[in-house]
Amino acid sequence: MTGSSGIIHYLQTSDAITHAVAYVLLAMSIASWCFLIVKSWILTRAKRQSSRAIARFWQAPTLAEGVAILRRADRERVFAPLAEAALHAAEVDIPGALLARVERSERVLRALRQALSASQRRLEFGQVLLASVGSTAPFVGLLGTVWGIYHALGSIAASGQAQIENVAGPVGEALIMTAFGLVVAIPAVLGYNVLGRLVRQLTEELDGFAHDLHAYVCSPEHAPTPPRAQQAAHEAHR
Repeated sequence: MTGSSGIIHYLQTSDAITHAVAYVLLAMSIASWCFLIVKSWILTRAKRQSSRAIARFWQAPTLAEGVAILRRADRERVFAPLAEAALHAAEVDIPGALLARVERSERVLRALRQALSASQRRLEFGQVLLASVGSTAPFVGLLGTVWGIYHALGSIAASGQAQIENVAGPVGEALIMTAFGLVVAIPAVLGYNVLGRLVRQLTEELDGFAHDLHAYVCSPEHAPTPPRAQQAAHEAHR
């Protein structure tokens, strides 16, 4: 690269609009890479802990102890909210409350559905950022290229020197902005696909865990004893 051509020369001789486009692409690149690193760590850790955490949960003697174990094992708080919601829904016994009048199976199903939606939103958080960067960065770079070509051709027309060597340099430098846009977009698209695969795998495990929780909590042997039956059993024991 000489002093009269190349990336540095193009950025030094460009106007405020080209600088703004370059800064936007830089900000998009930094944001997408930071998110990729953090989100990859979270999802990979959650995927690695999921099997062991769920296995330890089902080895617990009671649901309450299983929830306590899952809270310690599931550090990313992906599966623990489902178990907590199932435990809370199963223990609701408020005489006269509207929720207590709902059938136990429906009450647990409603709580699990809400907890499952919250966990899925947590897993999918930030995916829109990668999708937006991957789809818009090439066009932002193309905007910088179009504006750079327009600016270069205007300067050449004003100078009156339209030889090919005078046109090729500025136009070629303006195409750098399109390359910048692709450099920003390609990692975002690849990261979106890889992280999306991890999210789908964890979502499938969440669905299976929610189904197993619902079947366990709503099974007849784990149904709570009605208050009247408890009182009658206590009186009979006396």
